[in-house]
Amino acid sequence: MLDQRRLDQRRLDQGRLDQGRLGQAGRPSAVPVAAAHTVAVVLVPPVLGYDVTIPHMVLGAAEGAYELLLCADEPGRPLETVSGPPVIAQHGLAAVERADSVIVVGGGGRPGIEPRVLAALRAAAAAGTRIAAICTGAFALAEAGLLDGRRATTHWGLAADLARRFPRIRMVSDELFVADGPVLTSAGAAAGIELCLHLIRLDHGAAVAAEAARLAVAGPPRPGGQAQPAAAPVPAEPDRSLAATRAWAVDRLHLPLTLAELARHAGVSARTLSRRFQAETGSSPLQWLLRQRIDRARVLLEITTLPMDQVARRSGLGGADSLRWHFARRVGLTPSAYRASHAKARAPGAS
Repeated sequence: MLDQRRLDQRRLDQGRLDQGRLGQAGRPSAVPVAAAHTVAVVLVPPVLGYDVTIPHMVLGAAEGAYELLLCADEPGRPLETVSGPPVIAQHGLAAVERADSVIVVGGGGRPGIEPRVLAALRAAAAAGTRIAAICTGAFALAEAGLLDGRRATTHWGLAADLARRFPRIRMVSDELFVADGPVLTSAGAAAGIELCLHLIRLDHGAAVAAEAARLAVAGPPRPGGQAQPAAAPVPAEPDRSLAATRAWAVDRLHLPLTLAELARHAGVSARTLSRRFQAETGSSPLQWLLRQRIDRARVLLEITTLPMDQVARRSGLGGADSLRWHFARRVGLTPSAYRASHAKARAPGAS
């Protein structure tokens, strides 16, 4: 457990975040630097350069909300990379002690993670720090014993190896990311983006996460339960992408869109639309629509005081009863409870 002083400081920082989170017209604004949530990004060689950039690209898009510290067992020393030039961390493992969250990157699935890295991770977990791993960083968490008895994932190509070497893990090999209490793991590459967007949503709500995704030029945050593309589909040709149809649908979430209407807009059959939607988004068109509507409802609950029936209509979820059912099923809270938990984040006079 965290000591009382650290808990008090986090509450104070959260209060500052609440005051600075939303700007005019309900749009997320920069969070005061003094309130920044410290994230230690622990590099375990060999690292993939792309994975290293993910926390900085995504969390950095939530302007002022996070302070990121690049850490390693031997700071200042070039670290081996899977591809690209060596990476150098500016901070040692002592930075993990003062971090609010830890993200582990790299390792390549190799055994024999440095004992000091494992000790730092165990100490962080014992202090109640939130710990996440991108791709093969899950192997470091597993070696530290932090995944014992927990649900976890990693890149689909290494999932069987992780399960074999660490049989106490409740392996989930087909999801983008998995959150089990304060420990989170993700699949490879782009799944790390979804994990970081999820962290922003946990810390600051759906509106800030959506704005961070926009600034990072990423798609809207996706849920962790979405399947990994174990056998990657052939990407859609640029001129055949359904991006325009998805954008068209997002502008019309308040309308009762049907599969036939989506297919008509895309100029394809319903069957072709479903197949290409699955290839591009990992879900069916109607599942994707429901997820967008839940996310729209999240934002409306966070930044407005609209009655529940209006939130339901504007997000395309019908009436208040339908909103309550879908929201509780997907989010785990009733709309009223979700709004109450984000009450401090609501801008005065938002509508």
